Amino acid sequence: MSRRGLRSTAALAAVTMLAACAGGAGDRTELVFFQFKGEAVQYFEELAARFEAENPDIDIIVDNVPDAETALRTRLVKEDVPDVLTLNGNATFGELASAGIFMDLAGEPVLEDVSEQYVETLQELGASTPDAVNGVPFAANASGVLYNVEMFEEYGVEVPQTWSELIEVAETFEAEGITPFYGMLADAWTAQAPMAPIMSQTTPEDFYVDRFAGEASFQEAWPEGVEKLATLFEYTQPDPLADGYQEGTRAFAEGQSAMLLIGSYAVPQVRSFEPDFTIGTFALPATENPEDTRLVSGVDVVIAAGANGAHPEESMRFIEFLMQPDVVEEYAEQQLAIPTLEGVTNDDPALAGVRSYIEEGRTVGFFDHQFIPAIPLGPLLQQYLSDGNTDAFLGTLDENWDRVSQRRSWGLGAVES
Repeated sequence: MSRRGLRSTAALAAVTMLAACAGGAGDRTELVFFQFKGEAVQYFEELAARFEAENPDIDIIVDNVPDAETALRTRLVKEDVPDVLTLNGNATFGELASAGIFMDLAGEPVLEDVSEQYVETLQELGASTPDAVNGVPFAANASGVLYNVEMFEEYGVEVPQTWSELIEVAETFEAEGITPFYGMLADAWTAQAPMAPIMSQTTPEDFYVDRFAGEASFQEAWPEGVEKLATLFEYTQPDPLADGYQEGTRAFAEGQSAMLLIGSYAVPQVRSFEPDFTIGTFALPATENPEDTRLVSGVDVVIAAGANGAHPEESMRFIEFLMQPDVVEEYAEQQLAIPTLEGVTNDDPALAGVRSYIEEGRTVGFFDHQFIPAIPLGPLLQQYLSDGNTDAFLGTLDENWDRVSQRRSWGLGAVES
């Protein structure tokens, strides 16, 4: 078995302790690389091997684990922070960054060519100090709508530019006996994919700042957005709660729906089922003014280093290797990601419909990334899309938010010192 196979937490902790004490086997320094991206295991293992070939004094121990956030929290309880990590740029990252778990990389050369919009996205999630940058954006994604290009052409349907046009498109396909959107609500998180662009366009820009300050509520600010979300799910197959992500992506690949309410990150999954059509993407419009439409584009993969790691110089050398333009571009092509480096692009045709938003900076971060797991947003959305009770959903969301936000000290709810 390759030493880069799955390792138990106990065994890995033992290796890490020995490496810290002995400085690695022989003259080689061992770095633990905690890697969360399940679909990119082979890619990162190959990268580690390439890095080792160029840096014979460093040995990279790749730790690929299921349920990465739980595994990482278990390690943190044991004060066993990996040397280098990949994580999703979400609320958990913001929580840990604000707790001082990750190295501050502000001012480091590795950030010089990274798009500022993605650096700011990470800072809004959380930081160890007000000006700190606790991770390097490695790859971004986009949340909008996937669509069957040939099906659109066959029925003379244009990509919608406004909310009413989006509903007209759905009604056109429904009239033709074609399911407009394939719902995947058996996996609750899938409801957050269309929620993010809708809320970013229908909710005041400073909503979260006001919400943390107790000057706004979900009951006051979210009715329009959640009702529009519910409207979209009126155009799915009869029981969207019966199918999850696996079933939905397969159904879309088989031509069972015209569109899928999901992000660009789902394209490789859809392609794995070998669809006989071209997959297109477009930003989900939630208003009647096309100028208001923003593409939701967040940091799908962030690279971080332990704040008090035993080998900071070697860790930075590995991070700089990972952020080389050819490495970032290669990963983006394999995973249909959006490169975070200025001047590096992904010309995959599936991204053609959203490329202008990225180039013009018409993007916003994921609206749901201010929620930590203690607030069960996905299950609450799942229940709402099942029963349609707007007041109950928003009231419960306010109650959960109030309970958690009183101790919130990260992201837009950070306590200012």
